Amino acid sequence: MNLTAENHSVPLSDGNRIPLLGLGTYGDPRTTPKGTAYESVKLAIDVGYRHFDGALVYFNEHEVGQAIREKIADGTVKREDIFYCGKLWNTFHPPELVRPALERTLKTLQLDYVDLYIIELPTAFKPGDTFYPKDEDGKYIYHHTDLCATWEALEACKDAGLIKSLGVSNFNRRQLELILNKPGLKHRPVSNQVECHPYFTQPKLLEYCRQNQIVIVGYSPLGTSRDASWVNLKCPPLLEDEVLLSIGRKYRKSTAQVALRFNVQRGVVVIPKSFSPQRIHQNFQIFDFSLTEDEMKQIEGLNKNIRFVELLMWSDHPEYPFHDEY
Repeated sequence: MNLTAENHSVPLSDGNRIPLLGLGTYGDPRTTPKGTAYESVKLAIDVGYRHFDGALVYFNEHEVGQAIREKIADGTVKREDIFYCGKLWNTFHPPELVRPALERTLKTLQLDYVDLYIIELPTAFKPGDTFYPKDEDGKYIYHHTDLCATWEALEACKDAGLIKSLGVSNFNRRQLELILNKPGLKHRPVSNQVECHPYFTQPKLLEYCRQNQIVIVGYSPLGTSRDASWVNLKCPPLLEDEVLLSIGRKYRKSTAQVALRFNVQRGVVVIPKSFSPQRIHQNFQIFDFSLTEDEMKQIEGLNKNIRFVELLMWSDHPEYPFHDEY
């Protein structure tokens, strides 16, 4: 059988399916050479990836879209084989800005619809085209969020056929309940994209989401870069963990492959970001082995409940999600 990521997918509550493994396409536009995302997505499709996680604020959706379109044109895949996730940024939360933001993503990708569109963060910023608005003192300018009104605008975009599935990202339980308990809810969130890896296993949020048929999509599933400007360096490097190393030796797998396999076996979708051809290949090789129940428990025991991605620069926002336990 031709092994592709869509053979390994989980159902969403709206009848759609999401591949368990995706390629994250975030790259710092200041340091990532032009064309990197384009080449990486083309290679990933050849390797077997079908799920791509992008965003307007990654500034490379034009490259991702071009790679997908070329691979459709040369017959490698059909559009319906590809699962693309786009994101609504913080400056587009007012209902009247939601559809224009989505249409901007579609125009950049040159695609007719996205498979999943999510609210990137529950924290609204001052509306407009300045993605990180600041005042003269360098403080971020926030905006009052009515997440339910934003959600209703997204529901209208789904009804118009521009989005297959709707989800959220970085929402805590209270924020999820705001949407789930919204009067007149038409479309439930099918997924919540959050940080998730062996050092931050999210057991309570995972259980809550399971009860509500919400799939967890885990970002930073291998930990993160060690960039002190946005990463919590109190957390040791995940991929040097002794438990992961010893399990990896048993299966002749890397610690990264073991960490990804752990989440996939729990039904957590993983979207490791990589622009390295070698790692794009390696990260895909997680469907040819299984961890035992005992090994799963061992890895669960590594949980330190520490985030790599704390987003402390926005911790004074009224909707900052990480003050709550989960």
